[in-house]
Amino acid sequence: MSDKTNTPKDTHYAKLRRAYRDEKSGGAPAFRPRQPVPPGEHAADGLVRLYGLHTVRAALDNPRRKIRKMLVTRNAAERLEIADIAALPFKVDLVEPRDIDKITGSDAVHQGVLIEAEPLKPKRLDALGDARLVLVLDRVTDPHNVGAILRSAVAFGAGALITTARHSPQESGVLAKSASGALEHIDQIEVKNLADALGQLHEAGFQTIGLDSDGPAELETSFAGDRIALVLGAEGKGLRQKTRDTVTTLARLDMPGAIRSLNVSNAAAISLYAARAFLKRG
Repeated sequence: MSDKTNTPKDTHYAKLRRAYRDEKSGGAPAFRPRQPVPPGEHAADGLVRLYGLHTVRAALDNPRRKIRKMLVTRNAAERLEIADIAALPFKVDLVEPRDIDKITGSDAVHQGVLIEAEPLKPKRLDALGDARLVLVLDRVTDPHNVGAILRSAVAFGAGALITTARHSPQESGVLAKSASGALEHIDQIEVKNLADALGQLHEAGFQTIGLDSDGPAELETSFAGDRIALVLGAEGKGLRQKTRDTVTTLARLDMPGAIRSLNVSNAAAISLYAARAFLKRG
């Protein structure tokens, strides 16, 4: 007969001894972190991959968006309120989240849905119509920033986002996810020469205001007329000299604190709010 016992007290002390040994020997961590999954191959030529619930829902609701394929989990399909997957006019694969991870990489917050679609075609400047408020970006290249700017532009009712054909990010999953659906709700206009485009805006009756931390006047006191184009420069570098020389006005955001500059997407949101408030009073 064995004289060993296995009382709760013995079990408690055994756990303490194991914890002490692990601590002394640099034992195994309390949990094993999930191994990151790198992004897979790029989409086929002529297509972009968009992911995330808000992004995909907006794409589904946009008649201009031509979707070719969807990967979706059951849970995401329910959250997107897709009653009948088979009724969608493109190929749909019901998958597990890890299947999308293999395409986007595990760092992408895809929320269980990804589509492959044709990119939206940028419009020409002469398609601006009767918009009273537009945003112009001078070589803003970070897709996270451009996505966030698109979101603010839609929120404050801007009529278009104007960028240069070069030195601007192309439509992508990262940009679209940062825009949280806004990509589908605003006209994007591409121009070859920004100075020429600003000249055309002047001819169309726009006041072009370049945001600059050293601008001679506060933004709120700079507004005039009933059509406004806010011009924002690249992260860190700001507006190019040619752009500074071409805009109607250079203005600054009033920031009395120790920091005198903001991330370009934050500056865009504040400027849009101020411009919209001025136009509403007019």
